[in-house]
Amino acid sequence: MLDDNQDILDIVKEALLYEKFEVKVSSDSKNFIGMVNNYRPDLVILDYKLNGPKGDDICRQLKTHHLFNNLPVIICSAYLNNDEFTDCGCDATIAKPFGLEELMDKVNGLVCS
Repeated sequence: MLDDNQDILDIVKEALLYEKFEVKVSSDSKNFIGMVNNYRPDLVILDYKLNGPKGDDICRQLKTHHLFNNLPVIICSAYLNNDEFTDCGCDATIAKPFGLEELMDKVNGLVCS
């Protein structure tokens, strides 16, 4: 998960760990693709508005990368414009603020399907 808000990273990490997911979090959007390359996750959750490259730009990079083009991506944002997020290739969006039940439904729908 990539977000520049440490509180959100901590809460989402705890929720996913509770559900028995292995979790890596980062607030560094500049080096996130490298982290994905090293870790090889089953799902990526991106905040849209970041310090540095935005979540939709990172999603485009992932979706055009030959190793990650099938990697499910969820974008979280208080600034939801579904056309913009659809254009970047994300698989799901979540409006901030969001509940953990909604998050888990989206994660399970993409990872466990």
